[in-house]
Amino acid sequence: MEGPPVNDCCSICHGNFNMPCQANCSHWFCCNCIVLVWSHGSALQPCKCPLCRRLITLLIPTEASLRQRHDPEVAETLGKVERYNRLFGEGTNGLIQRMQDLPFLLRRLLRELMDPQRSLPFVIKARVYFAMILSVIYILSPVDIIPEGILGIIGLLDDLIIALIFFLHVAAIYRSVLLFRHRG
Repeated sequence: MEGPPVNDCCSICHGNFNMPCQANCSHWFCCNCIVLVWSHGSALQPCKCPLCRRLITLLIPTEASLRQRHDPEVAETLGKVERYNRLFGEGTNGLIQRMQDLPFLLRRLLRELMDPQRSLPFVIKARVYFAMILSVIYILSPVDIIPEGILGIIGLLDDLIIALIFFLHVAAIYRSVLLFRHRG
């Protein structure tokens, strides 16, 4: 999705989107509105989404907003979003936060991998494909850390853990790409 849903409005100002950005919880806001929410709260911690109350650790402006960077007002707002992402997007957040961000990041990555107009760097694509191939080989191989033949369903646990590690690794790679891309 290149922008917010049609016929939707910012849930903070209740107006049409002005420089829309998407939070890691998948909700859309005006860049300026969500930065104001953050600045009126504690500037030392990320703000919570006004809709779902999850911590916002990543704000992604639309490509259209980034193309208007020459406008001083837009540049100032995008600078505040970049500062927010530097403070809260790159930090090591806990496993729970990473698991909550997983659907958002994987949906965006899949959309970007399938879109011929967008291209990820070759190194990133190679790391994703390499991790995916290794994970599939391990899951399909008869060699397991916990043998499935002996323990039955409990033996599937190591396969699920490998799959989870793969998804977390891919999401972490893509998060770093998003942060780098929207830094300027």
